[in-house]
Amino acid sequence: MKVAFCKYESSREAHSNVSDVLDGEDIDQVKELEEEFASYVDAKYALATSHGTAALHLAMLALDLKRGDKVVCSVNAHPSVPEVVRHFDAEPVFIDIDAQTYNINLDKLEAYLEDNKAKKLKAVIITHVAGLCADLSRLYAMATIYDVKIVEDASEALGATYKGKKIGSTGADITCFNFSSHLKKDVCNGGMLVSNSEEIITRARLLSSHAMVRDEDSLEYVYDVTDIGFDYSMSQLDAAYIRAKVGEQDANLERIQEIAQMYNKALDGVNHISIPKTNAEHPYSLYIIKVDKNRDSFALELKKHGVEVGLHYIPLHFLSYYKHKYLLKVNNFPIALTTYQQVMSLPIYASMQNKEVQYVIDKVKAVAATRV
Repeated sequence: MKVAFCKYESSREAHSNVSDVLDGEDIDQVKELEEEFASYVDAKYALATSHGTAALHLAMLALDLKRGDKVVCSVNAHPSVPEVVRHFDAEPVFIDIDAQTYNINLDKLEAYLEDNKAKKLKAVIITHVAGLCADLSRLYAMATIYDVKIVEDASEALGATYKGKKIGSTGADITCFNFSSHLKKDVCNGGMLVSNSEEIITRARLLSSHAMVRDEDSLEYVYDVTDIGFDYSMSQLDAAYIRAKVGEQDANLERIQEIAQMYNKALDGVNHISIPKTNAEHPYSLYIIKVDKNRDSFALELKKHGVEVGLHYIPLHFLSYYKHKYLLKVNNFPIALTTYQQVMSLPIYASMQNKEVQYVIDKVKAVAATRV
């Protein structure tokens, strides 16, 4: 048997929406998606983008990031996070992680903010690893105290909640979603920028289409350009497909919870394996286990048995560009270093069959039994 790390799921609704586009139906799929998404996460405004990275880049543009500004982020994030900062010739600042959640360490973040007041700090980008949130109440309080914007990277947090409220409506200045996130490539690409700030969304919408403005009473081909923007637009086909995906997300998360509980029950107490820290609101968008030694050999053994696994993430200070650009040492972030050597993400998605879940469990147990 082979169990893929992820599979795309194409529903009847997705086929119907895509057919509407191909048949030339007079439906603005992008506008419909934006309205439905804002309603889904209970936010005032949503702006569709071509990809999750585009949403993050547009967020930096909307915040008027400039050369020399500083943006703080976790050292355990996808490279797209510091990448969008560097495109503005601004500086990413890396913070070590929490050993249990793999999210940014709020104690270390607060210490950094306290020591670097008024030094061109512009924002903090918070990545919700596996969809599990940090203590957002504390984070937002820190943002107020130190006068920084909060941008949430919710690539793995679609449908996730914090104190009962969906991510996207909990208090961030901007939240960015990715519909084809790292190692979970889908048949479409798309992102979403969400905000409750009319000022931010107005600027983002202007800049998302080359900062072109038109007089509605004039001819369509007459336009002006009022700023430096870019093309971040989502296609009608992508929007049609993603509309169905969003509509099915809550049901999919229920199934993922079932799979996560199967993993939890079967793998808890297995020698050499640690299961994720439990949390009533953990969406398990990723199911991350720790292997106490020889993680890569463990993963290779699983691969031989047809079980694909992932890694979230390679710490940013291990990557050549950032390592050399900022003269970073591997032991600069000791918690991220130790975590990186141990974690792996097991397959988990709504279309997994119970027999596939059991197969993964059996193979993880079998490989773990060979460890000494």
